[in-house]
Amino acid sequence: MSITQRDLLAQVKETIREVDVAAAAQVQAAGALFVDVREYDEVEQGMTPGAVHIPRGFLEFRIEEIAPDRARPVVVYCAGGTRSIFAARTLGDLGYADVVSLAGGFTAWKAAGQPWDIRRTLTAEQRRRYSRHLLVPGVGETGQWKLLDAKVLLVGAGGLGAPAALYLAAAGVGTLGVVDSDVVDDSNLQRQVIHATDRIGMPKVESARIAIEALNPDVRVIAHETQLSKANALEIISQYDLVVDGSDNFPTRYLINDACVLLGKPNVHGSIFRFEGQATTFVPGEGPCYRCLFPTPPPPEAVPSCSEAGVLGVLPGAIGIIQATEAIKLILGIGEPLIGRLLLYDALAMEFRDLQLNRDPECPMCGSAAPTSLDAIAYDNAGCAIQLTAAG
Repeated sequence: MSITQRDLLAQVKETIREVDVAAAAQVQAAGALFVDVREYDEVEQGMTPGAVHIPRGFLEFRIEEIAPDRARPVVVYCAGGTRSIFAARTLGDLGYADVVSLAGGFTAWKAAGQPWDIRRTLTAEQRRRYSRHLLVPGVGETGQWKLLDAKVLLVGAGGLGAPAALYLAAAGVGTLGVVDSDVVDDSNLQRQVIHATDRIGMPKVESARIAIEALNPDVRVIAHETQLSKANALEIISQYDLVVDGSDNFPTRYLINDACVLLGKPNVHGSIFRFEGQATTFVPGEGPCYRCLFPTPPPPEAVPSCSEAGVLGVLPGAIGIIQATEAIKLILGIGEPLIGRLLLYDALAMEFRDLQLNRDPECPMCGSAAPTSLDAIAYDNAGCAIQLTAAG
């Protein structure tokens, strides 16, 4: 025998406890979790402070991630108090022991003069674009806002910077700075996937900007058409939350490291050679720095450049994507970044190895006698003879 929606609501109400606004505010002050089950367009009108938003249709799928403690009191609310009745029953069926529904919903809450706030919400277009992120534990809408608010500097728009930039842009990292003084050459196109044939001769930062903005209009690109140097490194890097090092020479790698140590900025490092690559993440104060790993650079003849030794075109794609992944993890505060670990990749053997790295207490950059500026550091671009000339 079928029943009406009104009959069903009446039956459910017999099994669910409702509370008025005053009682709900009291249990909230005592630590209860407020769960807003309205739709996205409804929460644009405001939410109760501290509430988590899970649209009713996703409640069964997401609640366990957000509220793993089934003993914690929960107050469920919607706009007027009807959908929350059914949502409260669902939570009870899932084993939540102390669930109540807010009578009158958010409308009653506002009418009673209780505090509420307008929260930033993604546009409908952004919800579609980032829909797969919104479903992922550890990302969701809160994490997507972290990405949109983040500022990442890519040093180099070449083999490593190209895939890293594209995936960071696709993920919705809101500001991408790109440092590069070179122009697109046809020999770049075998691996530098951010560029295109019709942009040969164009500055790489401009070519990267065109590709990034075509991929994701949410992303603001800041082009630094210059070579990173001791004169500009601190000023440029200070504008960003973290650095993705896609440089191809030792002077720049040491400079990035030293500037990041002084500024306290994370540095996601990557490098490639023929069929092999490596990646690690340096976070000042949480692990070693680049100088701990490589106290002195090798002689120039020992490490030929890509133009001299060649490189498998897909190799920088693999390492660049690892760098992008590390950057996203740092922005979101999830997972275990490669801090104190060096990831080695052999493309021919299809093998990854993970080496543990230790901080050097005598490191000239992050050790006990570390300099306080770049002034006393010499970067010899010709011979890559980089050394600390004195403590700052």
